[in-house]
Amino acid sequence: MTQILIVYHSQTGNTEKMAQMVAQGAASMENTEVMVKKAADATLEDLLACDGLAIGTPENFGYMSGAVKDFFDRTFYPAEGKVFRKPYIVFISAGNDGTGALNSIERIALGYQFKKVYDPVIARNSKGGVTKEILDQCRELGQTIAGGIEAGIY
Repeated sequence: MTQILIVYHSQTGNTEKMAQMVAQGAASMENTEVMVKKAADATLEDLLACDGLAIGTPENFGYMSGAVKDFFDRTFYPAEGKVFRKPYIVFISAGNDGTGALNSIERIALGYQFKKVYDPVIARNSKGGVTKEILDQCRELGQTIAGGIEAGIY
């Protein structure tokens, strides 16, 4: 059974909608169990138990949300050496271009030694909400990580 952990933070609801679509996509794959957790509730045990990780954040001041950063802060040292090449994906709800949030997540992921397996989905200028196209891309993102893990690609 493939286990996908989706860790996200949402203030406006946009990132939460994106997380739900990533979860829907991952769950549509055979032999896949999905755990969706708000960043404040996600634990080291969740991270260690999953086969793949999806990280979702709004872009706050050109950076990931404080709650997602807190998840990384709480789990980094205890997970050190235990998550080598764990596949991960990213989705971002951005008021601007999302690159600051993405860069910060990717820099931290290098420290964990996670393996990026697919391009991120970034909802740019999402102040008015996320589009159907973005939500469809999130569903595909979930299918991609779950299917790739199940097939042994990642």
